[in-house]
Amino acid sequence: MNLFSSINDVLEYVGENGYEDAHRAEALDVQEILNHFEFIFVLHLMSKLLGITHDLSQVLQKKDQDIVNAMNLVKVAKTRLQVMRKKGWKVLLTEVTKFCKTNEIDVLDMEDECVVRGRGRRKIEKIKNLHHYRVELFYSVIDMQTQELNHRFNEVNTDLLLCMTCFDHRDSFSTFDSEKLLRLAKYYPSEFSEVTLYELESQLDNFIFDVRTDERFSKVSGITGLAQNMVSTRKHENFPLVYLLIKLSLLLPVATASVERAFSAMKLVKTSLRNRMGDQLLNDCLVPYIEKDVFVNVTNEAIMQRFQKMKSRRGVL
Repeated sequence: MNLFSSINDVLEYVGENGYEDAHRAEALDVQEILNHFEFIFVLHLMSKLLGITHDLSQVLQKKDQDIVNAMNLVKVAKTRLQVMRKKGWKVLLTEVTKFCKTNEIDVLDMEDECVVRGRGRRKIEKIKNLHHYRVELFYSVIDMQTQELNHRFNEVNTDLLLCMTCFDHRDSFSTFDSEKLLRLAKYYPSEFSEVTLYELESQLDNFIFDVRTDERFSKVSGITGLAQNMVSTRKHENFPLVYLLIKLSLLLPVATASVERAFSAMKLVKTSLRNRMGDQLLNDCLVPYIEKDVFVNVTNEAIMQRFQKMKSRRGVL
């Protein structure tokens, strides 16, 4: 948007001084579109939406994906979209209006009848500009983005739950194939490259056949028990990739629960009255709140002594 005026000047120059009629006409058409209220509105709307989903997009494009953080970034994006849907209309409209006035673009009256570019008045139902821009554009685009994020989150969450339950009981070894576990491994490309995935596929088949016939695994229940039995029988040495996948499965729910607790605590600690709280102070407040079991044993006397021993920040005059 910072380049808008420069682009406008270039299009105006080409429209007046272009070598060919076709180029001049095309430049003037593009300039007319750029200087229309609807284009400016969509430009600002997409800028805000892309700003909300930018961090999530960057994480999803990384070769080594952090599943836990990616899933939480989906939640963050969904929450921000809902906040924008409820409270962002007036803010957006104000920014668009200010931008139009700065660049000498006609500002539409939201109470006037809407005229969609390229279609006559009689071919469409008569609606006000407010309905077109707020409902048909603002709400619709946000809802589509939210729906896509919901689909993405549910898809990843379903894959992870499906794959992790494969290790729960010995009976399940006879009912699932290695494809389900390979889907989980693909979320860790730094540990499982394309070549390693082929090796893991073969190793999984051997592992499943092995534990089906080994009585030492007859009473195994859950991923933890499976990991312990693999170490005690030294099968983790024979099937290192399978063991690595099991360890990652054990870490995932712990990491997810920790992040969930942090987000829940953040909502209680950083309230609307504390919206200017810095990262360091927020972190200092969250740690004792989340780790209550540890800090409950710290006495007030110990805290006072700790502060008394701290050096004064102000120098003595």
